[in-house]
Amino acid sequence: MGKDSTLKRASKQEVAGLDLGDRYSQLCVLDRKSGKKLEETRLRTTAQGLRQRFEGAAPMRIAIEVGTHSPWVSRLLQELGHEVIVANSHKLRLIYRNRRKNDKVDAEYLARLARVDPALLHPLQHRGRQAQADLAVLRSRDALVKVRTQLILRVRGAVKSLGHRLPKCSPDSFGPRLADELPEELQPALTPLLETVGRVNDQIKDFDRQLRGLVRKYPESELLLQIRGVGPVTALAFLLTLEDPERFAKSRSVGAYLGLVPAADESGESSPELRITKQGDAFLRRLLVQCAHYLLGPFGEDCDLRRFGEHLARGGSQRAKKRAAIAVARKLAVLLHRLWRNAEVYDRFHNAKRAERSQTAA
Repeated sequence: MGKDSTLKRASKQEVAGLDLGDRYSQLCVLDRKSGKKLEETRLRTTAQGLRQRFEGAAPMRIAIEVGTHSPWVSRLLQELGHEVIVANSHKLRLIYRNRRKNDKVDAEYLARLARVDPALLHPLQHRGRQAQADLAVLRSRDALVKVRTQLILRVRGAVKSLGHRLPKCSPDSFGPRLADELPEELQPALTPLLETVGRVNDQIKDFDRQLRGLVRKYPESELLLQIRGVGPVTALAFLLTLEDPERFAKSRSVGAYLGLVPAADESGESSPELRITKQGDAFLRRLLVQCAHYLLGPFGEDCDLRRFGEHLARGGSQRAKKRAAIAVARKLAVLLHRLWRNAEVYDRFHNAKRAERSQTAA
């Protein structure tokens, strides 16, 4: 057995922490058995820089934190034959509460936690490259909608400040055609904003055409669109964020995964009522809450979800309504996963019928 074989076998016992930076990343390599520090270096956060270090190296366990660069870095390192653990940064209190926090320390902590027990890193699973690209379409559309909203509010607010009002219209109709409705003294300041809103509307329509193509690309989205109040954006975001329904053994786990369950802080007999955890994907969580508000609003159809939310919102207080919307969003996430996984036909009165059968049997 030659020297190269010995080195390769030895390097399989290595575990690394890689603290990703925008331009440079800090690497710390430990011996898996003894915990002795073997290497501490800085790498360029580029595909070439990472390949120079890890391509051809014997497989090792590498821990990185979730962030902007973690999706493509994790895929690259896995392609090079390494075991990659993407750590949930919100769970790594050991790093964020450390007063000596810097890139070298962070990289070493990642490596040591990965060496002792990877579960301490609360590993995350990144979506695939194509799913990430398709999800970017939804997020870009969402960014444009936010920009349009801010522009419309700015124009309407400025007009009101001079004692005038613009006619009511949908955001899609808001644009240059309203220029004649502006007070003369505000036209130089607000006409460019109206023109910008018009261009943004055209771009949003382009994204809407792409959305229709994605619905055809992911036919399982039709299962989720059975629920009135769930549109293409929410259905596609749900599919692309979760990617595989088999990731969750129970549909109830989806609510917790998306941060729609209350946080826990039990100590002895004390169990205070806390806000939801807000872990997981914030974009999808917001979309589900918006769907819940629609289901509970004046245009929502009668169904199990609506009845459940109305029961929780009894009393009419603002706090009760907010709690009802969150609870409906959580149940909606569970229902969407169940429809997707089992390819079921949606029955909006499934629970009501089951309760009625139970009463009849009793």
